[in-house]
Amino acid sequence: MFRQSKKRVSMRRNFGTEEVDVIQGSTEDERALYQRIYENKLSFYDVAPKGEITLEEFETWAIDRVKLLLEIESCLARNKTLAETEGIIKPLFKKFNIFNNMDNFEDRKKEYYSHFILRLCFCRSKELRDKFVRIETTLFRMRFNMLTSSDQTKFVKSLQLPSLQFIEEAEKETIATQLYQTISKDLQFNLNLADEQQRQLYFKNEKFIKLPFENVIELVGNRQVYLKDGYAYLPQFQQLNLIANEFSTKLQDELIKTYQYLPRLNEDDRLIPILNHLSSGYTIADAGSFDQFGNNQDNEINAKSVWSEDISKHYPLDVKNLFYGLKENAHLRYHGRQQLTLFLKGIGLSIDEAMKFWHDAFTRNNKMSTERFNKEYRYNIRHNYGLEGNRINYKPWDYRTILSKPRPNRGEYHGLPFRDWNRDKLTNELSKMGLTNQQITDVLDSCDRHEYTIALTKVFEMTHNVPENESMHITHPNLYFERSRQLEKKMKEMKEQKN
Repeated sequence: MFRQSKKRVSMRRNFGTEEVDVIQGSTEDERALYQRIYENKLSFYDVAPKGEITLEEFETWAIDRVKLLLEIESCLARNKTLAETEGIIKPLFKKFNIFNNMDNFEDRKKEYYSHFILRLCFCRSKELRDKFVRIETTLFRMRFNMLTSSDQTKFVKSLQLPSLQFIEEAEKETIATQLYQTISKDLQFNLNLADEQQRQLYFKNEKFIKLPFENVIELVGNRQVYLKDGYAYLPQFQQLNLIANEFSTKLQDELIKTYQYLPRLNEDDRLIPILNHLSSGYTIADAGSFDQFGNNQDNEINAKSVWSEDISKHYPLDVKNLFYGLKENAHLRYHGRQQLTLFLKGIGLSIDEAMKFWHDAFTRNNKMSTERFNKEYRYNIRHNYGLEGNRINYKPWDYRTILSKPRPNRGEYHGLPFRDWNRDKLTNELSKMGLTNQQITDVLDSCDRHEYTIALTKVFEMTHNVPENESMHITHPNLYFERSRQLEKKMKEMKEQKN
């Protein structure tokens, strides 16, 4: 699609004139750069990446980071705490092969480059910039908390921030009573130091930062810092708030600068399609899961079984709505047929079974003759399977694609119910699915904020009792189906082991 190859890319010199071995992946200067950047295992991304990468790496590295950020965004939308979010996201570091081994040069390079690539994608509007800063700052907080205490101290010193000036012990002694009274509750409830003697010992060894109160205004409002003469005294265990604010401010400024330089990329026909795709929201949360889509062992998925309770109970609400429309009318209009055909293809329905499925559905009760079906619909079904026309092997639609289609009119059943149904109809359906009034309100709130895939993910978690550490943002109907079946299989195996 982008006409890239390692040989072609190796002829380009976008980052300087020195010889760069793209296949080997680095120069000595490049290795030295990442060694210096990651000496403290965390970065403010102050220095631009150096060296060359292939176009394939440019795209795949960015996609992996977008997948990770989408999961973080999902956690934020569901009001997960930082600790809960960390528990969900940390296993994904290995899955997406990012932040997995920061002692490895290639991992460092991928992490650093992917951040700068996404700056190009998400600098284009204030909305995108704010979203990117919010999620990247959350990721920064998590990674900081995952460092050891000594690594945290080492990183903070390397920043050389003017606001990070620790007070002398003599000054601490003069206001020790006030400082201890201010942070005592945090020591007890946030750091789980229940014993007074433990809190006193922790306070004795704790360092404090003195800075203008406006730098930590959110902590002032929550009375988590001691104020005196216009200065706030910040305990070291609260320093992440200050550092995260600094990171957020710097990143916001850098995104604006990136936007100003963006027109220079307009002549590069290799990158613009990728950037446009990513900035529009690459929402296939698990593109790799396409490898498992269509796994139809023992012809389990066939024209008859797709109507059965054993299979249909795993359908998301949008697919159930399509089946309802097909059953009621013995017909679906174009967008509905496309959406359902590709979904069924994705779960493993073969072309022969698909033809039988649609033929039986459309000719039921003599609503349509076989001759008319073959004349008007056979070609389109074969085309979706890559057997006619340009023979493109079309993939099932993700929810970004579904939401990009026209909203359904009267008599149409495509789209996503979380966007297209009114509150009463959606409330009634969610109630039938067993959701409580509070859960329904939570889902509807997400719909009101136009967070439709977040609403769908919440429904999935509520109806499947998903463990906290197995939460995943559902952005594809086939992913919903596969995860539902996997969870059912896992529950059966657990029951068998107990018996």
